[in-house]
Amino acid sequence: MSTNLDELLPTANTMRKEIATTEAEKAAAEMRKHEDAEAEKKALIDQLSKPSGVSDEEGIRRGASIIRRAVSAGLTEVQVYRFPNQLCTDRGRAINQMEKGWEQTLTGVPKEIYTLWHNHFRPRGYKLKVQIVDFPNGMPGDVGMFLAWD
Repeated sequence: MSTNLDELLPTANTMRKEIATTEAEKAAAEMRKHEDAEAEKKALIDQLSKPSGVSDEEGIRRGASIIRRAVSAGLTEVQVYRFPNQLCTDRGRAINQMEKGWEQTLTGVPKEIYTLWHNHFRPRGYKLKVQIVDFPNGMPGDVGMFLAWD
């Protein structure tokens, strides 16, 4: 033979090692992707845990705009906010159980939205519905806040 057999036909062991290396690289890439997503989620939670800096007047303007768009689409309810359950002191348990006083578990921006509704939208007849909107792996996930005027 004019060519080296090892160059022409690698051993099965060499091929297994190549597959293992490829699989390890894929796993490492997935791990980095997961870690990046977790870091992004943590940064978002940190940001949403702090005061938004939005004035009541601006919040009312934003809410009115959302309501007008929903009404023009023929809706009587619209989701105005969605947030991770980590922004509740009990991770959304009281909301999921519809316990009295659930609003006391809100923190950060969701608490600001609740207060804005309570002080300005509620007196004008708007209802606020707050509920768990997804259940990843059977556990409470994100929380949705809905304004209704039906």
